[in-house]
Amino acid sequence: MPVGTCSCGAVYACDVTGRHSGEALIESLVFSCDMDWDLAWNLLPEEDYLYEIVDHYDLANHVIVPGGFFEGRRISGVLFFVRLHKDVLEVSADGVRRKMEDAVPTFYERKMRRRPVKRRVSKTELEQLVRDFNADALIELAREDPKIIRMVQRFLYSGDRLFRQRAADLLGRIAAVVGESEPKAVSNLLQNLFYAVSDTAASTWGAFEAIGEIIARKPDLFAGYMPQLYPFLTDATRRSQTVQALARIAASVPQLLRKITFHFIPLLKDPDPEVRGQTVRLLGYLQASELKDDMVELLPDEHELILYDSGRLERTSVGAIAAEALRRL
Repeated sequence: MPVGTCSCGAVYACDVTGRHSGEALIESLVFSCDMDWDLAWNLLPEEDYLYEIVDHYDLANHVIVPGGFFEGRRISGVLFFVRLHKDVLEVSADGVRRKMEDAVPTFYERKMRRRPVKRRVSKTELEQLVRDFNADALIELAREDPKIIRMVQRFLYSGDRLFRQRAADLLGRIAAVVGESEPKAVSNLLQNLFYAVSDTAASTWGAFEAIGEIIARKPDLFAGYMPQLYPFLTDATRRSQTVQALARIAASVPQLLRKITFHFIPLLKDPDPEVRGQTVRLLGYLQASELKDDMVELLPDEHELILYDSGRLERTSVGAIAAEALRRL
């Protein structure tokens, strides 16, 4: 949702539909906490912050319409304001101010100057770009037509492992570009991916990898989705994919996971070598030197794994991954 700030220190989020006030509260509260989700979830209304709702807001024209109708349109927009109390505001105010300095215009402002789509790309052309791992061409296409993101998503369910992994990687790169101008489109994509992995009857091929790539490449916007991965750590059928996604995020922004390092210790002894390998890889990215002895115990583990890295699949072993993790310490 579009967010902004007021000179009084309040932060607001705009729900243009008027049907998602809960999400608007979360958006404004988390943004007011400088995207610190842990801080936001520990705050209490009245005790830590005040909030107010303004109804019948028209984002397109930036006006309040008391009657709810304007130029034949129903105006259902809502502005949800949150103002932190002074002691909490002092912690996050500088970060919020910096984010506003880098803010991009809302959709309604961009719509007037968006470049026309130069050409339509066929599914066959798009598939070949993914197979060739042509990131630059795909990103340029996505700048012209954000709908490319949905077309690439379809390749996540390919039976070809390398093609599937490349599609997930490229989807993360494309999402990082699209997210700068249309974050809602990427949020919808993430929600669809989480829906897919939550459906026990659906194939999860590529979905976890894509989730990890999207969060890793644009953590300032989408790190809030990361906690939705944690419940899958208890599911033996999805555990290795979950740890792989978290390892990808840790490789990019280790600070997001560093404070929960100890939750991964039991996974070092998981019966699945994929889980052990991905876990020690994750801990290496987290620079978890306090778990050095636990990593050393995995050095003799010769179970083979196939890891994906920058367009290639590489055969390795749990012990080799442990050795690389130890070198990172």
